[in-house]
Amino acid sequence: MSTAAGGLTAQDLEFLARPLHGFLSTAAGPTPPQPRPVWFEVTSEGGIQLFTGVDTLKVRRARRDPRASLVVTAPVGERERWISVAGRTTVDPDGARELATRLAARYWDLDDPVRVKDLDAMLAEEHVRLIIAPQTVQRSAY
Repeated sequence: MSTAAGGLTAQDLEFLARPLHGFLSTAAGPTPPQPRPVWFEVTSEGGIQLFTGVDTLKVRRARRDPRASLVVTAPVGERERWISVAGRTTVDPDGARELATRLAARYWDLDDPVRVKDLDAMLAEEHVRLIIAPQTVQRSAY
């Protein structure tokens, strides 16, 4: 395992560009973390962004305590690999709809009419972006 302060490597970026699920954990004081699977994307500035509903527990926690982490793993059948990004989270009211649309195309087959309806239902809700600015990146591969 290696640990680095700050940014993601070119190999990290290649791995994170795949349609893998991340597991988001937000700070909750004395409450144990309860990771949730999320879609995500690396920003042009090297942060990790995801979208979520305006009034979700993720957003309430991020506003109370901005510390969060995202862990992404390789799927079963591939060599073991994971990346953990931890840092401060910001809540951004802009760009969530566009992000949801991009990520739906990354994770789903939008030629499937059922998935198009799923996306339409998702876009009918109000979302925000959560953006993690990496302070620590840990990774392991074997």
